[in-house]
Amino acid sequence: MSVSRTIRGDDAGGRLTARPGQPTRAVEPGLHRLGLDPRRDALLYVPAGYDAARPAPLVVMLHGAGGSGQNALRILQGLADEAGLVLLAPDSRDQTWDVIVGGFGPDVAFIQSAMEATFDRCAVDPAHVAVEGFSDGASYALSLGLANGDLFTHLIAFSPGFAAPPAQRGAPEIYVSHGRADRVLPIDACSRRLVPRLTAAGYAVNYHEFDGAHTVPPDLAAEAVAWFLGREPAAEQPPLT
Repeated sequence: MSVSRTIRGDDAGGRLTARPGQPTRAVEPGLHRLGLDPRRDALLYVPAGYDAARPAPLVVMLHGAGGSGQNALRILQGLADEAGLVLLAPDSRDQTWDVIVGGFGPDVAFIQSAMEATFDRCAVDPAHVAVEGFSDGASYALSLGLANGDLFTHLIAFSPGFAAPPAQRGAPEIYVSHGRADRVLPIDACSRRLVPRLTAAGYAVNYHEFDGAHTVPPDLAAEAVAWFLGREPAAEQPPLT
């Protein structure tokens, strides 16, 4: 079963060809600008204790509408050192991600370049490559992640609105959370419709509703990281019908 909605625009591929490999450049722990665009760039956070001899898990973090990679990093950066996470946070080319307003295109190309630059600097564990997002970024994480399930092993969507993959590849595991009092992307019209469709399409989904609005509670951010790393399985809530 498809989880797609209609995608407008000519470029509906959404494919990423970057893959983890042997880094050719050294990188120090800390926050780095990749220098790919002088106006809207991408941030790379390398955790304390990073060792190129031990490939690290990677999370590509996608911000909400009107945001930036700096905004996106705030959700997981405080957990990155202890968890050993490499974080990549690109800026969208415009105020939000391309597929939200038309179809896959310039944002896919920029994420491709940012991931290539990351893999050139960091040793990444191919068994732990996640794409995460909040709000519009969550919708984009699901859309891009489902189209690239042969790259992304895990998808983390905090308060998504929809999923619009042009095709579905691989079998990534999925984590979704949504606030019952969300007035920006109301839960009844969004996750309560989306999660059953994902489950019916054969994906393993850990779904969590919480008493709150359009936000990411810190305890759920920590739970999502533990789930991604396989350290503490998240309790799965049965999909809603």
